[in-house]
Amino acid sequence: MNTRALLESQGRLEALKSGGRLEAAKRAIEAGHPFVEQLGLDIPDTLDALDMSLGQLEAAGTPLTQLEAIVRLVTRPPMVVENGAVSLIPLPDEFGADIDIKIKRNEHWIGSVGRVEFINHSMTWGGTAWVVGEEADGRHLLVVTNRHVAKIVARRNARGEGVFMRSPFTMVRYGARVDFNEEVGALPSDERPAEILRFTYLADDASADVAIGRIEKPAGFAVAPLPLVGTDAETDEIVAVIGYPAFDSRNDRTEMEKYFKGLYDVKRFAPGKMMPVAPGTVLSHDCTTLGGNSGSPILSLDRNKVVGLHFAGAYGIANSAVRASTLRDLLSGNRPTQVLVEASLEQEVADGFHDPNHFIGRNGYDPNFLSKKVDFPKLPDGMFNLASPTDALAGRQHELRYTHFGLLYDVDRRSPVVTVVNIDGEKAIKIKRKKPDKWFFDRRIPVEAQLGKGDFPGDLDRGHMVRREDPNWGDDRPVAQLANDDTFHYTNASPQHSSLNQNRSTWQGLENHILDSTKTHAFRATVFTGPLFDDDEDPFLDGVGINLPLQYWKVVVMDALQDDGSLRLHATAYLLSQGQAIQKYLQDRRETEAVEGFAFGEYKTFQVSVAFLEELSGFDFGPLRDADPLAALADELELPDSRPQFVEITGADSLVL
Repeated sequence: MNTRALLESQGRLEALKSGGRLEAAKRAIEAGHPFVEQLGLDIPDTLDALDMSLGQLEAAGTPLTQLEAIVRLVTRPPMVVENGAVSLIPLPDEFGADIDIKIKRNEHWIGSVGRVEFINHSMTWGGTAWVVGEEADGRHLLVVTNRHVAKIVARRNARGEGVFMRSPFTMVRYGARVDFNEEVGALPSDERPAEILRFTYLADDASADVAIGRIEKPAGFAVAPLPLVGTDAETDEIVAVIGYPAFDSRNDRTEMEKYFKGLYDVKRFAPGKMMPVAPGTVLSHDCTTLGGNSGSPILSLDRNKVVGLHFAGAYGIANSAVRASTLRDLLSGNRPTQVLVEASLEQEVADGFHDPNHFIGRNGYDPNFLSKKVDFPKLPDGMFNLASPTDALAGRQHELRYTHFGLLYDVDRRSPVVTVVNIDGEKAIKIKRKKPDKWFFDRRIPVEAQLGKGDFPGDLDRGHMVRREDPNWGDDRPVAQLANDDTFHYTNASPQHSSLNQNRSTWQGLENHILDSTKTHAFRATVFTGPLFDDDEDPFLDGVGINLPLQYWKVVVMDALQDDGSLRLHATAYLLSQGQAIQKYLQDRRETEAVEGFAFGEYKTFQVSVAFLEELSGFDFGPLRDADPLAALADELELPDSRPQFVEITGADSLVL
């Protein structure tokens, strides 16, 4: 044993001795404590050791860590839970004569504590979680664990939620669940699992070590939220930690591992006491815990309520916990926030409102703008709840019409579904952007179905679907100015993460590249744009009640001049993505690339075939499918139909026109 470890163990034994724990251990062993047999102790030798001074112990060659382990396990035993009940072990007199009654009185909470298990991860499990609340819908419960447990499979996003990550090796998405059983002797068929649908809160590294997850209320068994104390824990308050002790390599140097044999991976009930409590200090307790106890509730056996959330322990010194009052604040929505300084230092401008009369004379999108008619794509039945503006036209009952562009809007998703703009490069008029931007609600549809300024917190941007510059053309400046101003309606905005900016120059420059191409004619184009919705993958904006689209698509249509002087439609499709849609497509078709080396990186712009975009979105672009040069190239190269056609766009020379 090295000198440092020896000195640390000596210090801990001195603390145990001064606290009366050595005497308590001696009395328990004399009374035939069950751990004596489990540890294979020689009772006379052990009792002699407990009577020796530290100096005598060293001279006798008695390992200090062995004696320390005996004292801790006898005076703070992690008792087995079996069939929802604590297998009682005699406890020291300091717990009081009625301690068994107090334990039995709190047993009904044990079923609400479970083991956090991971899905698609090399670690099978990582800590403890427990039910802390019920959501207003009556169908979901909230479970709480530690941030450092959740971060094994999830990352914090801009809204403070936890988003499940993907394996860097297989690209398969991780997941997590809570098994509310996993007791000693339990069979696999005895499990009581509840999948964590998402983490509604994942603390940043500067906040309390907390993560809150949402689960569906189990149908086959009942779990109830553990109540939180109204006032914080008191010094020497009798408590118990309920959780799953696991092997902890940090304890190897103290040779403790062999004294914890049989304690791993199953539910335990470990009584103890709160350490001295003072305002501004870390809440501490002396219950026996190991690594898997991360996220365990600390239950007051007198008040029958939770006083804290266990998050860390230094062996033989103390265990740390998050106070119940902190948990209560988080559950009530009082969550820590970070001050974000905008680089532009723009002054905020209040949102505006435009009544239906403001839009009189707006013609919207012109489907006959090019040589052949190009309609809105057909949408899947029942997929969207499209708004019907008050000024809708016959045959265009869902189109919100603006100057040189129109759009279809989903009131449930509070998002544009498809936008389409006519661009006339020959009549383009440059309109200078006014700072700061002022955005408007369009009162032709319900205002509550639109996102406002307050729904774009932190690093979420109000992303134009129709580019500000695209409709800015006409025979005079007032028309172009009107078109410019029309793009600043929330019906034309989609919440976009600022990381999209990494590829914004390529994405927004597509129209310019294509219009400048010698293969286009008359500098005219029609551009369709929209989010690529994926309700399974897109993170949920908790305070707003919508999913945040992670990918966007665009279809650029123009006239191409034929050798005989005639015009034909020319359509190219694009995807702004980190690769999720492409990987999912491959994975659904069991292509090996989906799990063998497929890598996500920063946002990139891909040119994809119109047919591939139709598969991803469910939309039907009609004749545009046959006007796609990328599909024609695939036919020329005789590529299999099952393979998605896509090309990463790194510059104008990457475009297949």
